[in-house]
Amino acid sequence: MKSFLLKSLVCLCAALTVAQAQSASSSGPAASSTPQTAMQGPVKDPVTASLRLLLPRSEKNTVGAVEAMPADKYSYKPTPEQMTFAHLAVHIIGFNNTFCSKAADVPAPTTAEAKESDTKDQLVSAVKASYAFCSEALGKMDDSKLGDSIEFAGHSVPRAMAALILASGWADHYSTAAMYLRLNGILPPSAQPKK
Repeated sequence: MKSFLLKSLVCLCAALTVAQAQSASSSGPAASSTPQTAMQGPVKDPVTASLRLLLPRSEKNTVGAVEAMPADKYSYKPTPEQMTFAHLAVHIIGFNNTFCSKAADVPAPTTAEAKESDTKDQLVSAVKASYAFCSEALGKMDDSKLGDSIEFAGHSVPRAMAALILASGWADHYSTAAMYLRLNGILPPSAQPKK
């Protein structure tokens, strides 16, 4: 458990560093929507502020990836042992709804369960809705409850664990989606030429 927590913290720090570097070097409308001052000076709720800083990039890239994959490739999986792209989308939906709920201490949305057999349009819509829920949940979050105990995988852990898993999961999900796209000859959103 300690090793997992340490790895999650390292992933969060690395993702935050990348997000800060990209927001500092970006220009145009996307850059102006990212709070440039979110991490300057003392921050009242540093974990919550960090998640809010990471969310737009994760949403943009992951939604872009599920939109970029052609509908006939949603059944694609690189090897028989790996999940299909549709399964990855279903996993992202459930993950966002679960961990944004746990991190922010708000009820998860009550929506129809996404299925691997859903159409691309249904899955894209549900991925977008899961990110909208995360935005709403993180908008209500502060760091005051991060020390509270929550149940996770049969263990009692601090609520902060949900925040760490959320940040590392966003990076993991996008990297997996990007790999699936590249294996199908499609450049992932973060590799697209700047316009």
